[in-house]
Amino acid sequence: MAAAGGLLLHVTEAPAGGPGTLSGPRRAQARRQAEATKRKHQASGEAPPAKRRNKAAFLLAKKATAKETQRTFKGKAQKTFSPRKSLVGVSDGTREQKLCVRTSSLFKNNPEIPELHRPVVKQVQEEVFTSEAFHELDLHPHLISTINTVLNMTSMTSVQKQSIPALLEGRDALVRSQTGSGKTLAYCIPVVQTLQAMKSKIQRSDGPYALVLVPTREVSCLTFRWGFKQPFTWIVPGVLMGGERRKSEKARLRKGINILISTPGRLVDHIKSTKNIHFRRIRWLILDEADRILDLGFEKDITVILNAVNAECQKRQNVLLSATLTEGVTRLADISLLNPVRISVLDEHRGQSEPQGGAVLEASPLPAGSEPDSFAIPESLHQHVALVPSKLRLVSLAAFILQKCKFEKDQKMIVFFSSCELVEFHYHLFLHTLPSRLGAPASGQPPSASTRLKFLRLHGNMEQEERTAVFQEFSHSKTGVLLCTDVAARGLDLPQVTWIVQYNAPSSPAEYIHRIGRTARIGCHGSSLLILAPSEAEYVNSLASHKIKVSQPGRERISHVRHRNECFVMFSKSRAAGPQEIRERATVLQTVFEDYVHSSESRVSWAKKALQAFIRAYATYPRELKPIFHVRSLHLGHVAKSFGLRDAPQNLGVAVVKRRKANPSRPDLPKKTRSKHCLAEILRSEYSSGMEARVAKVKKQNKQAEPGSQPRSAVCHRRPASAVGKTKKRFP
Repeated sequence: MAAAGGLLLHVTEAPAGGPGTLSGPRRAQARRQAEATKRKHQASGEAPPAKRRNKAAFLLAKKATAKETQRTFKGKAQKTFSPRKSLVGVSDGTREQKLCVRTSSLFKNNPEIPELHRPVVKQVQEEVFTSEAFHELDLHPHLISTINTVLNMTSMTSVQKQSIPALLEGRDALVRSQTGSGKTLAYCIPVVQTLQAMKSKIQRSDGPYALVLVPTREVSCLTFRWGFKQPFTWIVPGVLMGGERRKSEKARLRKGINILISTPGRLVDHIKSTKNIHFRRIRWLILDEADRILDLGFEKDITVILNAVNAECQKRQNVLLSATLTEGVTRLADISLLNPVRISVLDEHRGQSEPQGGAVLEASPLPAGSEPDSFAIPESLHQHVALVPSKLRLVSLAAFILQKCKFEKDQKMIVFFSSCELVEFHYHLFLHTLPSRLGAPASGQPPSASTRLKFLRLHGNMEQEERTAVFQEFSHSKTGVLLCTDVAARGLDLPQVTWIVQYNAPSSPAEYIHRIGRTARIGCHGSSLLILAPSEAEYVNSLASHKIKVSQPGRERISHVRHRNECFVMFSKSRAAGPQEIRERATVLQTVFEDYVHSSESRVSWAKKALQAFIRAYATYPRELKPIFHVRSLHLGHVAKSFGLRDAPQNLGVAVVKRRKANPSRPDLPKKTRSKHCLAEILRSEYSSGMEARVAKVKKQNKQAEPGSQPRSAVCHRRPASAVGKTKKRFP
């Protein structure tokens, strides 16, 4: 009877006053049955059932009840969470505590994971270290002592063995070598050796003798800290980068900087607005990570810098360095390099060039428009790929972080995302949910199991002081998880990084190489994981065409559960965990995320903005990858699940459409060019000079100022008196 009463709670009652559909005799019979049932319940002390005044409502309720019963008792794996059913037999005082929120299952309607049929790939690898030591070179003894004691290096790498002698001869060079092979020291050592050997001892007030251009602020700090740790105190290095105070940088330029390390945007700003910067004594011009510097419209900044340097100094030594050679790099090499020597460790190991007697042979640069078909990857780097349905992406990432950082010792991880909004969303989500999931360690577990997870974030929208603090903290930490964008994918030497996780696939194989290059540096061991959706499985073959071999992790690392159309990958705590246990853990973890997101309206809106950012970034993949990464292939409901949203938001593109209507682009601009500009605007903030926000702020202040007030200028330009007088006459 109790079961029947429980089922009766699901019957919906027709509204009062509804038109009757039963005939007279049937209505009388129904009335008698209702009175009999009422007397029966009064005798047993139970509440009578609700009246059924509408046959259609009765049939609908009966059908719903039968469906509910079938779904409830069909199997133990399928459970029904009904707020009304949970109230049966519950007092009013605890009724609010027993309410259950119904959530959609993680393991229903997921696409099948295809089998990865990868061609046989012979991965290209370079020999990192050589048997030759630094003391075999004709270097100053104090410089060799600093390399051995401070940098703890005795043997040269392959790129250093080839580059240092050629650069000491004074020749222009185009250097290509894999990430983490020591390219920074390959040019820093010749620069310092040349400057200290000058007959007239250089002075700080002389200004820059060497100009080093790097793509990001973090790379500039790293080059300044490690690349120019030299014993010659009269050689003064300095850094110019966005986010710092221009007044302080002007003061340093006024005192004098002999080795100037700068990002392109900030240097262009000083060239236009600072009078005491000059390039009369430039002997070296070095472009580190040249391919990234030239990407996304920075070619104009390089043109301004080259024109400023050429106007004051014609004779100098130029060096371009990169792990990948692109069309822009070869074009810049043709313009800026004079009879260059092309140094490529990859070509040497292929047998394309055979130096004799230690000399580096000249090689013609790559033809314009030719992209190298293969990339060199460290031998000690193990690459993995996991195909995960969209609904399971968030819990899979969280479970993998817990697995590595909780149950394994001394794990240091970097997770790459496609945009700043995604970094912020996952950082705050994991920071407030995952540490709370760490309980006391069980017996037999390593001591690191009780360690609190340390999450850090790094992206281009952060203030420079915070970016520097995060970079320093993660560099000196032995454990932790860094969530970042591609701002950390180039040139950074972060020690002891064991795992690289690419949550969003990179837009090119070159970006993939630079991301995984943050681990397994200088002979160390490391691993990488690429997370793809089932519809993106073809991306593995795209990497294989560039001699990049990725493999699916074995069953000893990941538990695979396959049930009809349900196929997912979930990292589990124990190797012996069964499918049902993994499902329960994933559901609990997803519920924690959803409860946090839906705890307030602001967090729901925040998750929706992150979802919008993901879709915008997904739409910017290049044309050759559109068949693999296409917005139409996304299931928005499943993707929303990976952001802690229980339902797919509506009208995700409204804000974008309104913004486009408010700021229409040029009608004569081709569609292809507009897409390139969109990609540039999304990623350019990662490598900007840091002045754009300030200029926009000053323009806003000028717009809000009174009509008679004098507006403030974002950048102080000096104009001649004649120009000022003409201005006054034209605008009285």
